[in-house]
Amino acid sequence: PVQTILAVDFGTKKIGLALGNSLLRVARPLKTIAHRSNDSTFQEIQQFIQAWEITLLVVGLPRHPDGTAHAMTHRCTRLGNQLHGRFQLPVVWIDERYTSATVHDPQGDIDAQAAVMILEQYFASTPS
Repeated sequence: PVQTILAVDFGTKKIGLALGNSLLRVARPLKTIAHRSNDSTFQEIQQFIQAWEITLLVVGLPRHPDGTAHAMTHRCTRLGNQLHGRFQLPVVWIDERYTSATVHDPQGDIDAQAAVMILEQYFASTPS
């Protein structure tokens, strides 16, 4: 079955979201949401999950350049676990080292573009 996928680039102030599906394997930026509180963040994400009938979540997992974990690694893991618990959807973590640093978006939506890169990495790592 075709999966509709929501990719998440988590930040302490903003969260980038991207959308794609397993058939076309194309990612597109969806939105950047402000991370004001966990409740408001989960409510906004839930709206996208319901509207787009999401079946899989892909969460960016930041690491140090040498691959070791740091504080944001643990926060992103926790976010993915909370998303799974709240929405009963499978979660896949994708190494997101350097995604935000390499994004060049003339419209300034760096976080949603970083989520696109995370989703593209997921597509590249899974068989078609």
